[in-house]
Amino acid sequence: METIEDWISELKNTDKIIIVEGRKDKEALNNLGINNIITLKQKPIYKIIEEISESSKEVIILTDLDLEGKKLYSRLRSGLQRYGIKIDN
Repeated sequence: METIEDWISELKNTDKIIIVEGRKDKEALNNLGINNIITLKQKPIYKIIEEISESSKEVIILTDLDLEGKKLYSRLRSGLQRYGIKIDN
Protein backbone atom coordinates (compact mmCIF):
# COMPACT_ATOMS: atom_id res chain seq x y z
CA MET A 1 0.00 0.00 0.00
CA GLU A 2 1.19 3.45 -0.89
CA THR A 3 1.81 6.00 1.88
CA ILE A 4 0.47 9.54 1.77
CA GLU A 5 4.04 10.79 1.43
CA ASP A 6 4.53 8.60 -1.66
CA TRP A 7 1.28 9.89 -3.16
CA ILE A 8 2.24 13.54 -2.50
CA SER A 9 5.64 12.89 -4.08
CA GLU A 10 3.96 11.45 -7.18
CA LEU A 11 1.69 14.50 -7.43
CA LYS A 12 4.70 16.82 -7.15
CA ASN A 13 6.48 15.04 -9.98
CA THR A 14 3.59 14.51 -12.38
CA ASP A 15 3.00 16.50 -15.53
CA LYS A 16 -0.71 15.62 -15.42
CA ILE A 17 -3.17 18.43 -14.80
CA ILE A 18 -4.75 18.26 -11.36
CA ILE A 19 -8.33 19.53 -11.13
CA VAL A 20 -9.68 20.81 -7.79
CA GLU A 21 -12.86 22.57 -6.80
CA GLY A 22 -11.67 25.85 -5.35
CA ARG A 23 -8.95 28.29 -4.39
CA LYS A 24 -8.36 26.80 -0.92
CA ASP A 25 -7.86 23.34 -2.41
CA LYS A 26 -5.29 24.77 -4.82
CA GLU A 27 -3.51 26.68 -2.04
CA ALA A 28 -3.31 23.54 0.11
CA LEU A 29 -1.71 21.58 -2.73
CA ASN A 30 0.63 24.46 -3.58
CA ASN A 31 1.76 24.49 0.08
CA LEU A 32 2.74 20.83 -0.37
CA GLY A 33 4.80 21.76 -3.44
CA ILE A 34 2.26 20.46 -5.96
CA ASN A 35 1.71 22.52 -9.10
CA ASN A 36 -0.11 22.24 -12.45
CA ILE A 37 -3.49 22.76 -10.79
CA ILE A 38 -6.74 24.03 -12.29
CA THR A 39 -9.65 25.18 -10.14
CA LEU A 40 -13.24 24.74 -11.23
CA LYS A 41 -14.31 28.14 -9.94
CA GLN A 42 -12.49 29.98 -12.74
CA LYS A 43 -14.70 29.13 -15.72
CA PRO A 44 -17.66 27.00 -16.81
CA ILE A 45 -16.87 23.28 -16.77
CA TYR A 46 -17.30 22.90 -20.53
CA LYS A 47 -14.60 25.56 -21.12
CA ILE A 48 -12.23 23.85 -18.70
CA ILE A 49 -12.82 20.51 -20.45
CA GLU A 50 -12.13 22.05 -23.86
CA GLU A 51 -8.92 23.72 -22.66
CA ILE A 52 -7.65 20.56 -21.00
CA SER A 53 -8.38 18.52 -24.12
CA GLU A 54 -6.05 20.82 -26.08
CA SER A 55 -3.13 20.46 -23.69
CA SER A 56 -3.26 17.15 -21.86
CA LYS A 57 -4.02 13.47 -22.37
CA GLU A 58 -4.35 12.51 -18.70
CA VAL A 59 -5.69 14.33 -15.63
CA ILE A 60 -6.21 13.81 -11.93
CA ILE A 61 -9.56 14.93 -10.51
CA LEU A 62 -9.58 15.79 -6.80
CA THR A 63 -13.09 16.89 -5.86
CA ASP A 64 -14.71 16.77 -2.44
CA LEU A 65 -16.59 13.65 -1.38
CA ASP A 66 -19.82 15.56 -0.72
CA LEU A 67 -22.81 15.43 -3.08
CA GLU A 68 -21.67 18.47 -5.08
CA GLY A 69 -18.13 17.10 -5.40
CA LYS A 70 -19.42 13.77 -6.66
CA LYS A 71 -21.60 15.53 -9.25
CA LEU A 72 -18.63 17.63 -10.42
CA TYR A 73 -16.44 14.54 -10.65
CA SER A 74 -19.04 12.75 -12.75
CA ARG A 75 -19.51 15.70 -15.13
CA LEU A 76 -15.77 16.17 -15.52
CA ARG A 77 -15.07 12.48 -16.02
CA SER A 78 -17.69 12.02 -18.70
CA GLY A 79 -16.80 15.28 -20.48
CA LEU A 80 -13.07 14.59 -20.47
CA GLN A 81 -13.50 10.98 -21.58
CA ARG A 82 -15.47 12.19 -24.62
CA TYR A 83 -12.29 14.00 -25.66
CA GLY A 84 -10.19 10.89 -25.05
CA ILE A 85 -8.64 12.21 -21.84
CA LYS A 86 -7.66 9.49 -19.36
CA ILE A 87 -8.67 10.01 -15.74
CA ASP A 88 -6.03 8.92 -13.21
CA ASN A 89 -7.96 7.66 -10.19
